[in-house]
Amino acid sequence: RVAVVGAGVSGLAATKCCLDEGLEPTCFEQSQDIGGLWRYTEHIEAGRPSLYPSVISNTSKEMSAFSDFPFPEHFPVFLPNALLLDYLRRYAERFGLREHIRFGTTVVSIRKHPDFATTGQWNVVTEAGGKQTSDVFDAVMVCSGNFWQPSLPLQCFPGIERFRGQYFHSRQYKHPDVFQGKRVLVVGMGNSGVDIAVEASRVAAKVTISTTRGAWLLSRVFEHGYPWDMILNTHLMSLIKTNLPGPLSWWLINHKVNQWFNHENYGLQPEKSWLVREPVLNDDLPSYILTGRITIKPGVKEFRDNAVLFHNCPEEEPIDIVVFCTGYTVSFPFLEESVVRVENKHASLYKYVFPTHLQKPTLAVLGLIKPLGAIMPVAEMQARWVSRVFKGLCQLPSQSVMEKEVNEKKKNRVQWFGLTFDEVLKTEWLVYLDTLASFIGAKPSVLRLLCTDPWLALTIFFGPCSPYQYRLGGPGRWEGARQAILTQWDRVLKPTRTRVPAGSSSSFPSLLTVMGFLLLLAAVIFGF
Repeated sequence: RVAVVGAGVSGLAATKCCLDEGLEPTCFEQSQDIGGLWRYTEHIEAGRPSLYPSVISNTSKEMSAFSDFPFPEHFPVFLPNALLLDYLRRYAERFGLREHIRFGTTVVSIRKHPDFATTGQWNVVTEAGGKQTSDVFDAVMVCSGNFWQPSLPLQCFPGIERFRGQYFHSRQYKHPDVFQGKRVLVVGMGNSGVDIAVEASRVAAKVTISTTRGAWLLSRVFEHGYPWDMILNTHLMSLIKTNLPGPLSWWLINHKVNQWFNHENYGLQPEKSWLVREPVLNDDLPSYILTGRITIKPGVKEFRDNAVLFHNCPEEEPIDIVVFCTGYTVSFPFLEESVVRVENKHASLYKYVFPTHLQKPTLAVLGLIKPLGAIMPVAEMQARWVSRVFKGLCQLPSQSVMEKEVNEKKKNRVQWFGLTFDEVLKTEWLVYLDTLASFIGAKPSVLRLLCTDPWLALTIFFGPCSPYQYRLGGPGRWEGARQAILTQWDRVLKPTRTRVPAGSSSSFPSLLTVMGFLLLLAAVIFGF
């Protein structure tokens, strides 16, 4: 019996993977419906993520799909939140997940059973309709997410206590009406910060973004109009990124992102451009800067009664409203602190999943990771691995080995990604997927496929690393995986090629053209 906490993306994947392995999941969802982050509500619910109605996915549908359930071909390439929720509903219906979910049920506490050392069991106390119930489970999957407890470090902003205007965290934002005719300051330059700034600028008198570090900006519409992640997240690109010397690898990335526009000229250039920064996805910001609707400023030095003073800027700037886009805090209120150790806002977990110090590996945390790619395939792969660990089919290393890796990763992430509040949660998307897939025997072998199915092998290596690749073999093999891979570009073009001029031909990237270009690029790079 497995307790699954939450029925968002990770919770649905966890429930489905438990069923695939013959386990008995019970999913506890405190709200009355599935969807987690992707289910929009006009009001903000305690303990739940909150999104604004205009949110669109930053990753394309082919790269975001669960590995055995492609998005409908008529869905747009990047999904409005309502359509992504629709996809999750279809997924739950297709695999019969709802009957395993207890809605309106809050997990109050999860504690080790008295004989945990021998059984690995957990006492799970839940509450529904004002009544508490205690059950014993053999294992637990925590899928409660990390976008519900805002981080609002007001102590880092001198003078905020005397600021007479309005301020709030981005979690409270719903509609741009609140900014009508106002002078708006957005603090922070993540995806939410830029989205809110762009929306505000359409009705506000003035919008300023304050960023200490700057950021690389990517458009969803990448080279030749194709989705950014289908061009950048390939096995070949990952090979290049992970094998080149750091400075050379990131010089190439700097060059690539600056091809759209020169970040320095727009005030966006990261302070330390050789450090990896999570790119911001937005299609409008450069043109809004060009047209004066948005201004980029350095970090906040001090707030005054009705104004703000920025670092290295002598003049104060009048401000009416401040939106703090300062991220979220990792929290597990239903767990004892000794179960999942959170230090400096980070949970110490092996492969971002398993606590390293438990006597029995019967508790796992899913989705607590910020990959440079789609989260849904990652959460699903975590669930596939975890369910096989719970079943005894996969073994974890010793505690000392796991703790050593966790500590090494912390050091490397601080070095590699720079000191940010979530540096330990970021990781190379494809490397991580391949690692977990190898644990369960689902990582595709390109060399073996070259002998048996060369066209598929070349498509996998040079083309997008779509999640269907991890269903070609091993446990959970899906008969439709090969066809899904070979038709992925058809599903990308279906919703956009709605007018086809006479005499035109299919215009998805020719594999031979892409191969030729990438081989030439690799030859030049490795020639250095």
